[in-house]
Amino acid sequence: MAGVEVTFGVWDYVVVAIVLLISASIGVYYRFTGGKQKTVQEYLLADKNMSIAPVAFSLMASFMSAITLLGVSSENYTYGFQFIIINISYGIFTPIAAYLYLPIFFKLQATSAYEYLEMRFGKIARLSASLSYTLQMTLYMGIVVYAPALALEALTGINQVLAILSIGLVCTFYSTIGGMKAVLMTDVFQSLLMFIAVFSVIGSALYETGSFSEIWRIAAEGNRTDLLNFNPDPTVRHSWLSLILGGGITFLSLYAVNQIQVQRYLTIKDLKRAQFALWWNWPILTSLSLCTSFAGLSIYSKYYNCDPVSAQYINSIDQLMPYYVVDTMGHIPGLSGLFVAGIFSAALSTVSAALNSLAAVTMEDYYKPLHRVIFKKSLSSNSASVQTKIVALIYGVICIGVAFLAQFLGGILQAALTIFGVVGGPLLGLFSLGMFTLVANEEGSVVGLFTGIGIALWMAFGPKPTPATLFTTTEGCGSAALNRTVTVLAADSESNYLWIHRVSYLYNGVAGFLITFILGYLLSWIIRKIKRTPVQNERYDPNLFVPPLANKLQKAKQSETRLEDISDLNRNGKSDQGKIETIFK
Repeated sequence: MAGVEVTFGVWDYVVVAIVLLISASIGVYYRFTGGKQKTVQEYLLADKNMSIAPVAFSLMASFMSAITLLGVSSENYTYGFQFIIINISYGIFTPIAAYLYLPIFFKLQATSAYEYLEMRFGKIARLSASLSYTLQMTLYMGIVVYAPALALEALTGINQVLAILSIGLVCTFYSTIGGMKAVLMTDVFQSLLMFIAVFSVIGSALYETGSFSEIWRIAAEGNRTDLLNFNPDPTVRHSWLSLILGGGITFLSLYAVNQIQVQRYLTIKDLKRAQFALWWNWPILTSLSLCTSFAGLSIYSKYYNCDPVSAQYINSIDQLMPYYVVDTMGHIPGLSGLFVAGIFSAALSTVSAALNSLAAVTMEDYYKPLHRVIFKKSLSSNSASVQTKIVALIYGVICIGVAFLAQFLGGILQAALTIFGVVGGPLLGLFSLGMFTLVANEEGSVVGLFTGIGIALWMAFGPKPTPATLFTTTEGCGSAALNRTVTVLAADSESNYLWIHRVSYLYNGVAGFLITFILGYLLSWIIRKIKRTPVQNERYDPNLFVPPLANKLQKAKQSETRLEDISDLNRNGKSDQGKIETIFK
C-alpha cells in the first residue's frame, strides 16, 4: 500500500457547487416568500410557526459540526468504540432539558436566552453571560470553517482559501437574507448530506470486507470494541461515568440553555410541540453519532495493518476520513464530491446557527439597551429588522476573518474547541442557580460564573500527558522503511503532572458547572446573611423557576393573597364567614 494520489475531478466540483447553490437558493426563497423577513420575529424566530421535523433536524445539525464528523470517526479509529456510550447520556438528560429548563424559556418568550438572567438576577449577570457566549461562538465559528478546509485541502486539492470563502460567503448569504426559516430548512437538507457522507464510508467498507461482522471482527482483533470500562477514576480518559456525566453536562449546556437551541425551540408555537422536537432530536442525533462512530471502525478495517498517520501519508488523524474517501472512492466520478459536500454541509449548518443566534444576542443584549440609553426611545420594528440583518452580515465577515487567522494559531485550535465546553458548563451552572434555587443572588452567582470558567480553563489548558492510543502498525504498507510496529504511549510519566491536569477532558464542563453552582450558592447565602436580605423578603416571579419550584411559589403566593384579602375584610368590618369561604375557593 502506498500514499494516495489526490484525485478530485470535474464532477466532484460540480456536486459541491450544486450543494452550495441549493443552500443559497433556500435563502433567496425565504427572502421573497411569506413575510419576506420584514419583522424581527420572522427573521429570528421564523414567526413561531415552524413544524416539528425541521426543528428536530436543525437541533441535531447545530450540534454536529464538520469537526464532529471528522473527529468522532478518528476518535473511534484511534481509541476504540467506547465513545458511543455518550449517546446514553443524551437520552438520560433529554427529559431534564425538556421538562425543567425548556418551560421557563417558553413562558418568557424572550428572543435572547440571557434576558432570563436579567429578570432573575440583574443586568451584570446578563451582560457577563452574553459576552462569554459571544466571544466563545465567534471564535468557534471561524474554527468550524477552518478545520475541515485544512483537512480537505491536504487530501482533495481544494484550495484552502476557496474552501473558507465558499463556506463563509454562502452561509453568510442565506443566513442574512433568509433568516431563521432559511437556516432551519437548509439544516434539514444539510443533515441528509451529513448522513450520506457517513453512509458512503460505511458502504465502501462493506463492499471491501463483505459484511458488518467482518468489520467488527477486525476491530475486535485491534482491541477497538471494548465497551465495558466502568473505572470510576476521573483520570481515565473514557469510561461509562465520564461519558455519561461529562456528556450529559455538555448536552444540557447546549440543549437546555444555549442561545442557538433556545432560539430554535421558540420557532415552534407551543411548548408541547417544542418538547416533542427535542425528543425527536435524540434518535436523529444518536443515529448520526453511532454511524460516524462505526465509520471509524470501517476505516480501521482497511488500515488495520497500514496506519496512514504512522506511515506519514497524512499529517493528522483528523484527515483520516477524507483520506479514506479519496483512497477508496476517488475513482468514482462525483462520489468524493458528495462526501466533501457532506463535510461542507456540517460546517454550514453549525455556522448558520451561530450567525443567527449571535445576531439575536447582539440586538437584544447590547444594541437595543444602548439605543434606549442614547436616544431615550425604543428601536422601531422596521429599523430593528434591517439592523439585525446587518449584524448577521457583520458576524459572517468576522467568521471568515477568524477562519483565515486560525491558520496562525497553531496549537490554539484544540484549545479553542475546548473553550466551547469549558464556557458551556459554567453558563449552565449560572442558569441553574437562577432556576433551581431561591437563595442565589447576582453578586454570588456572577463570582461563581467567573470562578467556574477560570478553573475549567486551568484544567483544560494546563500541561497534560499525551493520552495513550491503541495499537497501530505499518507492516502492510509495503515499504521496508516503514515495516515497523507503532504503539503510541503517553509522552512521559503521568506522575510529572498535577492530578487536576490528568483529569479526563470530559470533566472540564462538569467541574465548571459544579464550581459555579456550589460557589455561587454559598456566596449568595453569605451575602444574604451579611446584608440581612432573607429569601422570605423577596417577591419572586414563579415563571423564573423550574416547574416544581414554580408551582410551590405559586401556591405560596395564592395563600399570601388570600390572607391579605382576609385582613382587608377584617379591617373594613366585613369579615363574614361567607366571604372568607369565597376567598378560599
